[in-house]
Amino acid sequence: MNKVQTLKGFRDYLPGQMAVRNRVIGIIRNVFEKYGFEELQTPAMEYQEVLLGKYGEEAEKLMYLFDDPGGRSVGLKYDLTVPLARVMATYPQLPKPFKRYQMQPVWRAEKPQKGRFREFYQCDVDTIGSSSPLADAEIIAVISESLENLGFEDFSININSRKVLFHIMESSGLPEDKYLTVIQSVDKLDKKPEEEIKQELRNKGINEQSIENLFSSMKSCQPDEYLQQVINLAKKYSVDDRLYFQPSLARGLDYYTGPIFETVVTEPKIGSITGGGRYDNLLKQIGGPDEPAVGTTIGLDRIVEVITELEMNNDIPFSSTKVLATVFQPELLDDTIDLVNSLRKSGINTELYPDENSKIEKQLKYADKKGIPFAIIVGPEETERGKYVLKNLEERTQQELSFEELLATLS
Repeated sequence: MNKVQTLKGFRDYLPGQMAVRNRVIGIIRNVFEKYGFEELQTPAMEYQEVLLGKYGEEAEKLMYLFDDPGGRSVGLKYDLTVPLARVMATYPQLPKPFKRYQMQPVWRAEKPQKGRFREFYQCDVDTIGSSSPLADAEIIAVISESLENLGFEDFSININSRKVLFHIMESSGLPEDKYLTVIQSVDKLDKKPEEEIKQELRNKGINEQSIENLFSSMKSCQPDEYLQQVINLAKKYSVDDRLYFQPSLARGLDYYTGPIFETVVTEPKIGSITGGGRYDNLLKQIGGPDEPAVGTTIGLDRIVEVITELEMNNDIPFSSTKVLATVFQPELLDDTIDLVNSLRKSGINTELYPDENSKIEKQLKYADKKGIPFAIIVGPEETERGKYVLKNLEERTQQELSFEELLATLS
């Protein structure tokens, strides 16, 4: 019999993993809302005409595209940015600037490896309708504060601009129709050696002199006026010690038009954990209003991997349940249910063991295995005195308490 398993590149999230993921989501959500961004959700699928022609050929090779049972050409969303652009085209009456955040899964038919999956969650934050460098700087500030609040200390936010790259390509003698394909190659510099990228460019028909000019210029160029304004404003948000101009940063997707940024951690080597930039032409391209736009995605899955690998999640309880109410004997079930109701009304996450005929030892082992820190025993003698036995399963201690003392201990 074949072993039942998930599809390659797809994963189950067990309760302990969900505890970490939910903690991360909650912290990021708080930062997004602190800066005035409001939540949006979009469908898992979009029409292919919405998805195609926005990302570039290499990205489109990774899309899940198919005909649905009604014969419509559809696809699973590749990211959250193009669906946002479609929303802006669908609802042009939305107030501008429109500041939204979105936390949903996306799908890419990539080769699964460390930090790379076929289904993964993105936490996006974007501003539509502002061409000011202040909007770019605020996105960078959101990235920095989100990671700081998650407990990250050793990370770098690398920044560049597509306009800087386009100027380098023009001065290097590259034809304009090659700009985007060159960017797709340059974007791999953090994963492949320089000589391998040069060979890839040769294979794309770029002449040797232009390649040498390109790499020489990338090592010596400076930010343009707009990018320098973004950097200066970002420093006012106190992110200057983490912000680095990186002339070789390219971002592989076609829709970027201005500043671009990525965040990396020193350890573990997992690639970028955030990435984004300005995409001023995408809304018009998709049939929406001609509005400037800037945003970033924070990769939930990679962030959780880093947190887990660096053991930054040790303070996160394995279970959201604070206390297990055991059933000492069937005759005391009503008293136990009354206690459970009172604890829950007082805001204490309380689980009632769902078998009144099980031995106490079995119930306590269940709580221990689930990582529930406390267990209550409602015994006959204690009930007569209005007391309860509270076991601390982590410290292996117990005490006899009144209901008021119970609340004070568990709150």
